[in-house]
Amino acid sequence: MTAPIPHLPSAPLGTGDLAAEITAQLSTQLCRVRLRGFPPPETPGPTLVAVAHGSRDPRALPTVRTLLDRVRALRPGLAVRLGHIELNRPLLADTLDGLRGEAVLVPLLFGHGHHVTHDLPAALAGAPQLAGRVAAPLGPHPLLAEALHGRLLEAGFPGAPSPRTAVVLAAAGSRAPRSARDTERTAQLLSARLGGTPVLPAYASAAAPTVADAVRTLTARGHDRIAVASCFTAPGRFATQCADAAPGTAAAPLGDHPALARLVLHRYDQALLARTGSDPASVRAATVAV
Repeated sequence: MTAPIPHLPSAPLGTGDLAAEITAQLSTQLCRVRLRGFPPPETPGPTLVAVAHGSRDPRALPTVRTLLDRVRALRPGLAVRLGHIELNRPLLADTLDGLRGEAVLVPLLFGHGHHVTHDLPAALAGAPQLAGRVAAPLGPHPLLAEALHGRLLEAGFPGAPSPRTAVVLAAAGSRAPRSARDTERTAQLLSARLGGTPVLPAYASAAAPTVADAVRTLTARGHDRIAVASCFTAPGRFATQCADAAPGTAAAPLGDHPALARLVLHRYDQALLARTGSDPASVRAATVAV
């Protein structure tokens, strides 16, 4: 039986507020949808190790923990642990040292940069007591575009497209060409979700353009209502730096957005499908929004 759609708040909502509320309600309903081949929620699987970068910003660790609380609520019984690449405890090496059996490392990162392609496999290699694998990063994926869109609406970005509006997608940046391609694809997905509103990728470090440069480019193209979408899991130096360069609206980091929590579990499930040697069509099917 189809679950009833929850009632929306009785107080009047603006266009952006209404769209954000609808997104939240749909996320609640869609989190129950599962693809064939994924383990049922009552079946414990390998430990999910969420890998955050780490930050000196005191808001970062509580934000990541809140995201993982939402992940646990979506998959009761699944063991979920946290490890940081640097700057915060627990460090990834310490988390892995305390585990036995099987684990899936899910990077709370958004592209195939050095951390995903080198640091995480090296960390697993340093934990020989574990049978594990590294899941794909969180981007690009339609669920990531959904979370970015939701945070933009919460920040007051207009729900309807306009020739005057544009978005800068702010990401950490990497010297790895594949990481830049991942960010560009995420920008395309967000643009499509925004009804064709131009979305230009920009970076806090290691790649060009910067947010300020991207804003100048969009301004030269005739856009005078430019928002910055924050492709960061939690507050930190890079997220703050990018928000400070916004000429107007700056969305908050993704934090515990329901779509991001679902995406963390989706990457975990996708890694399990690949581990079991599922046929390529099944693995491709796992990239459909859940």
